[in-house]
Amino acid sequence: MQTKVVKTDKVRFDTRLSKEQKDFFERAVIIGGYRNLTDFIVLSAQEKAKEIIMDNEKFLASEEDAIIFFDAIMNPPKPNQNLIEGFEIYKKMVSQ
Repeated sequence: MQTKVVKTDKVRFDTRLSKEQKDFFERAVIIGGYRNLTDFIVLSAQEKAKEIIMDNEKFLASEEDAIIFFDAIMNPPKPNQNLIEGFEIYKKMVSQ
């Protein structure tokens, strides 16, 4: 019987922490029941990254949304009279 060896590519991520940060995180490791500080940091960063990505994907939920959004940024409409007047008022306020 052959056993299949699965190779996973791993990379190293180094960071420096203040003593206070390390102590604080280690306390969370113990309270949270994590195996070690590395697991806590990696899992916490992964959860936050997932949250950020999901929030971004909600914003542009479909390809059509993305096209409309980027078209509005790349080809904005000309300012109307209210916007022009508002900008003039703003310039006067910030120049005083």
